[in-house]
Amino acid sequence: MKSTQDSGRAAEQLARDHLLQHGLRLLAQNWTCRGGELDLVMLDGDTVVFVEVRYRKHTAWGGALESVDARKRQRLILAAELFLQRESRWGKQPCRFDVIAIGSGDTPLNWLRNAFDT
Repeated sequence: MKSTQDSGRAAEQLARDHLLQHGLRLLAQNWTCRGGELDLVMLDGDTVVFVEVRYRKHTAWGGALESVDARKRQRLILAAELFLQRESRWGKQPCRFDVIAIGSGDTPLNWLRNAFDT
């Protein structure tokens, strides 16, 4: 039986591999700060992409995507700002927030680009 943490790691690996196959470059994985964690930080051309990976075993797609509520978005924005301050070489680049929802069924991975505006 896989733990929730194992499932989360497997989902992040699947998301990372998917993004790499689509030409993005990995800048950081599981980047942590006092305000939270960034699952994946990728580079898409010259755009820094902060990727939130959501795994849901039993709910419909909406469950994973809807779980990124206003409070979670604010924590992601704060963590992204801290990342850009600490990794100053990326500070002048355009950036966006993507969500990858992973579940079971016919479409196991749903990549929502530019999932919310800052």
